[in-house]
Amino acid sequence: MDRVLSILLIEDDQNTCNEIINYIDGLNDIYLVGVTNSSEEGINYVKNLLPDAVILDLELHHGSGNGLLFLDALQKLKLDIRPYILVTTNNSSTITYDYARQLGADFIMAKHQTDYSAQSVIEFLRMIKAVILKHPNRINSNHNTTETPEQKQKRIIRRINIELDNIGISPKLIGYQYLTDAIQLTIEKPESNLCAVIGSKYGKSDASVERAMQNAINKAWRTSDIDDLLNHYTAKINSNRGVPTILEFVFYYANKIKQEY
Repeated sequence: MDRVLSILLIEDDQNTCNEIINYIDGLNDIYLVGVTNSSEEGINYVKNLLPDAVILDLELHHGSGNGLLFLDALQKLKLDIRPYILVTTNNSSTITYDYARQLGADFIMAKHQTDYSAQSVIEFLRMIKAVILKHPNRINSNHNTTETPEQKQKRIIRRINIELDNIGISPKLIGYQYLTDAIQLTIEKPESNLCAVIGSKYGKSDASVERAMQNAINKAWRTSDIDDLLNHYTAKINSNRGVPTILEFVFYYANKIKQEY
């Protein structure tokens, strides 16, 4: 499986946000790490979630800050690898366009074009996805484009969280964090007794960790939309049980995410 392209959306028009979110929901090669109408919050997303690309609206009239402030702050972060910046805007000033490019905008799509749509924005990124992932942007040409272990770990944890969210496992459940840890551990170095390792980390018994993880899985299969489960969990399930075991669940997602990286 090819690696999934992670995107941050900085946009203040709620209809546009909804269109992009709904369109991405039907795709399996691209996902949103966050949505915000604040340039400052967008910078925090970039620092913490390390998206591959950013869809950036220049004029955040219904939010805070603006796209140029975001680009300026992004330059000052001095990241080894920075996201691909796709600017979308109703502004038609060539001066503004030139300045946005000076600050690091990679491509500008004008919203007033007749063929512009939320779908066309996503399809543009999908079209160049392989290039974005193969040749990440660099602030300094002397910097190494290889992710640090910390950056890779952040990406993997966020990827796990996205998968759990997709099938309706709530972050409010105790088992959510345990499952995240179990999948991450299995990706990095499979453990023979996951429950014991996780229990030791949180000061819990093996049995309580196991029970919390299985309860989270059971609840998802009991309450989540069946189409979401079929779309996002494609492994075979024993018909007598009707739900995956912890090991089946953990190894399915560990293998799925491992192949992406």
